Amino acid sequence: MNVQELADRLAGAHEVSKADARAMIDTLTMAIAEAARSGDEVALPGFGKFKVRERKAREARNPQTGEMVKVPPSRKLAFLPAKALKDSMNEDSVAKAKAAAKSSGAEAAGGKTSGGKTGGARARASA
Repeated sequence: MNVQELADRLAGAHEVSKADARAMIDTLTMAIAEAARSGDEVALPGFGKFKVRERKAREARNPQTGEMVKVPPSRKLAFLPAKALKDSMNEDSVAKAKAAAKSSGAEAAGGKTSGGKTGGARARASA
């Protein structure tokens, strides 16, 4: 999704013009950038955090020449997704995994696997 698509969705959801929606997005991104430049963290509950990370000076190897070069310290902007966002992204796979576990649990209700031993493949391999 690009900025224009995001502005279209925002405009439709809040009954504002696309230009106003674009202005809101621009204001939001400028506010996050200003906070990052000043070293502040921006937390959006349920979405995540934008956090500034300090990188120490270090030595690295130039892959073309093999020469060691000094890399100066720098600041990087990192995004840490909230647990709610991560969970929502994996809802389908979690539901499928639970359904698979439930159905395989019903099949293995006797507690035995093929060969009459418990413990799965590791137990069968060592037998």
